[in-house]
Amino acid sequence: MAGLALSIALPATDSARAQTAPPALGVQSPAQQSQPVEVQPQQIELPPAPVERENPGLINEIGKLFEKSKSALPQLKSPGETINDLSNIARPSTMVTGRAACVVASNGAPDCKIGADRLCQSKGFKEGKGLDTDASEKCSPLVYLPGHKRGPNDCKTENFVTRAVCQ
Repeated sequence: MAGLALSIALPATDSARAQTAPPALGVQSPAQQSQPVEVQPQQIELPPAPVERENPGLINEIGKLFEKSKSALPQLKSPGETINDLSNIARPSTMVTGRAACVVASNGAPDCKIGADRLCQSKGFKEGKGLDTDASEKCSPLVYLPGHKRGPNDCKTENFVTRAVCQ
């Protein structure tokens, strides 16, 4: 009985082994030889490019502000240009003292550049830049009378350049 079971099981195992067993090296049956596989190029569809949407958030608005400010701000000078500017400022100059009146500009403010130039020209230089100024109040003699009420036009302020750098 054992022999009978073995004889029935053995052919079934051999047929399964024949189907799954790898072929011997270099020898293949024509059915087992691989056929060349034709590869057809596949068309890959790319997803559409993402559309840039306007994001109305705070970060986006700050980014816009920085982009706009680049054109509004003056360009920074290179180190060489800065040194040239400093050497132009440091050319030989002399500091003078005196007293020259500042003229009143059209907007009513004192223009002390003209006063600095006048102070320097009085000392034999071409032009100047004011360093110190002084202001005084010049009033009508009526202001000093007892019982006189001071009006808005009784006194005016005069400005003077007292020290300037001349070239």
